[in-house]
Amino acid sequence: MTTATWNGATLAESDATIVVENNQYFPADSLNKQYFTDSNTHTSCGWKGLCSYCSIEVDGQVNPDAAWYYPEPKEAAKNIAGYVAFWKGVKVA
Repeated sequence: MTTATWNGATLAESDATIVVENNQYFPADSLNKQYFTDSNTHTSCGWKGLCSYCSIEVDGQVNPDAAWYYPEPKEAAKNIAGYVAFWKGVKVA
């Protein structure tokens, strides 16, 4: 079981993660959605497509843009459609 935690909270937990570029992508249904807020931040990846971000809030502390996903990934990254990855201090183990 792979778990994503930050500030003492379990953000996601799954035994069905996908590893892409050394990042664990969690299925959307494994997220504890009460911690996530959509962000207006977007970036682009040449082979994955347009990336969207979520901020995480736990016990009044906010970690801006600490989760990301590809809402409509390009063909080469279709396997991560509906999956979310983390950074910015989120521990994945």
